[in-house]
Amino acid sequence: MQYDKSFHKPPSTVHFLGNLLSFRASAGDTGGTFSVAECLSAPGAGAPMHHQQDSEAFLVTEGEFEFVLNGEVRLCGKGDFLHVRAGDLHAFRNPGPSAARMIIINHPAGPHEDFFRAVGDPVASETETFPEIVPPDMPKLLATAEQFGIHILPPETAAQ
Repeated sequence: MQYDKSFHKPPSTVHFLGNLLSFRASAGDTGGTFSVAECLSAPGAGAPMHHQQDSEAFLVTEGEFEFVLNGEVRLCGKGDFLHVRAGDLHAFRNPGPSAARMIIINHPAGPHEDFFRAVGDPVASETETFPEIVPPDMPKLLATAEQFGIHILPPETAAQ
């Protein structure tokens, strides 16, 4: 099977912790090589401190994101790129007063995409309206993340 063709299809979108993730290229589209998601984050939303077995890259396309990568805080704006190697401890959040957007690439495809589909709530494709943000069931979230090779640090541990 060849994967060198361009395509357009409506992305599937999920809401998770104030982030709308639209999957632009999934594992099935790329033969498992990589996945591409567009992430729209509400003000104050982001991802908790975590590390995983796959590498991840972020390209900010709108607004700003504050990243923490291996203990170093980095403020990234439109056009900034950040690469996170497998095993690197990292988190991000939107520190601004309005929504911020970025492209997230995971290599290889699969774990992150499958995790978000397992814990996220499906919403209309490419929606930009955030549903109510409800605190997650942390024990369930942590256990599900571990199933996909993602280790989330509990907030009290991450702050130390």
